Amino acid sequence: MEKLKGYQKKYLRGLVHGMKPLVFVGQKGLSSTVTKAVDESLDKHELIKVKFIDFKEKGQKKEIAGAIEKETASELVGMIGHIAIFYRQQKDPEKRKINVPKR
Repeated sequence: MEKLKGYQKKYLRGLVHGMKPLVFVGQKGLSSTVTKAVDESLDKHELIKVKFIDFKEKGQKKEIAGAIEKETASELVGMIGHIAIFYRQQKDPEKRKINVPKR
């Protein structure tokens, strides 16, 4: 999957607006359990929110989000407050729910 462009990220942020976070990152930070949960959620939903509960520093959140992005082969669409938004296109074209505009 090629990198998303600005207008595509904006479109995805608009779609995720009404959704609730599916994965929560607590005191222990990024663990294999969290990574697995993110991976499974992305397989099912393509677009998810991850909430940081115990991390208040922007640098820490960016670092964890970057690790999630790398480990799950997803893309960070945006970070708003304590919520990070991730997108990964479904591999099976039959199961895809989101059509990202190509413009």
